[in-house]
Order: sequence, then structure tokens, then C-alpha cells
Amino acid sequence: MLRWTVLAVLFAVAAPSQVAILRILTVEGDGAVHVPGTRSGHPLTVAVTDETGKPVSGAAVSFHLPEDGPGGSFVNGLRTDVAVTDSRGRATVRAFQANRLPGRFEIRIVASKEQARAGTVVFQYIGAAGKPQPAAARGHGRRWLMVAAAAGTGVLAAALVSRGPASTTAPAASPAPAPAVVLTIGAPSITVGHP
Repeated sequence: MLRWTVLAVLFAVAAPSQVAILRILTVEGDGAVHVPGTRSGHPLTVAVTDETGKPVSGAAVSFHLPEDGPGGSFVNGLRTDVAVTDSRGRATVRAFQANRLPGRFEIRIVASKEQARAGTVVFQYIGAAGKPQPAAARGHGRRWLMVAAAAGTGVLAAALVSRGPASTTAPAASPAPAPAVVLTIGAPSITVGHP
């Protein structure tokens, strides 16, 4: 009996630990402004970490553009692109074909590894040709969503975290408030959107 107990303990120690919580932080590309109807080279980069801040490599990160309104498509011709995080926990989409509809649009980003998932939304803009960048595009807060799933227990927890406005060189005008984000969690999908 003691031999089986020792083997069970050794197996538990040798088994790789699963990622329980993922965090996504936008590194580059939040608030980018694109020229209507052109291919933009503004990269969109996110960093995926675990609950301790350690980079998570090998996580699948999907980037989703809106189906209608301002937006466009990725270089693959689709409104969704997928990248895998590198050893620094970073995933990037490098190019985007903007449509001709000016305005603000959101890019939904979802990262997953094993049983853990996280999502966030970043905003970008398609500006009218020759027009100055809208004040709301110059600086706004960053948000990220942390979702944790405990494997085998059916426990799911989520938290929406917001960081204050980024510094800007805009005059004393305050940026427009960000719209409320609604989180819907259901099996087997997670939806982040606006009411």
C-alpha cells in the first residue's frame, strides 16, 4: 500500500501544472487610426500571462473584427485571425485591410490554453481621409478580462479590470466615456460585447 501512495505522490509532482488563470494586456495597437480603404501595417500585439505575471507561451489568441460597420479584414481575407504566443507570451497580427466606413470599431481578443480562457476588447478607428484624428482616439483606458476555470470542478470565475486613461497630448478636453461591457459566459462559449 505504501508503494502505491509513493507512486501517486511522485506522479502528482511530475505532472505538469495546468494554467488556471490567463491575463491579456494590450502591448501595441490599441487606439490605432487607419486610412479608409487601405492596408494598414499597424501591428496589434498582446501579452498573455498567468496569475503571477509569468508569460504563457503556446496560448492560442484569436482576434475578431466586427461583421459590419467600420472595420475590415485581416490579410487572410477573414474577419478572424489566430496567433500563438511566443516564449515572451506575446501574440501579434501585423496587417489589416480597412474598409471605407469611418468611425470607431472594436477588436475582440480571446486567449486560451488548456482549461483557462481570457478575453479583452481594444478599440481602433478608421479616420476620414485628410481629417484630424478624433479626440477619443488619442487616449483611453485599457481593459482586460480574466477568466479562470478549475479543471474538473466546473468552477468558472471572471473579472473585468480597468486601468485609467492613458496620458495624452490633447487639450484639456476629457475623452468620451467608454461604453459598458457586457460579459456572457455560457457553455461552451464566452461572449464579450456591448449592451
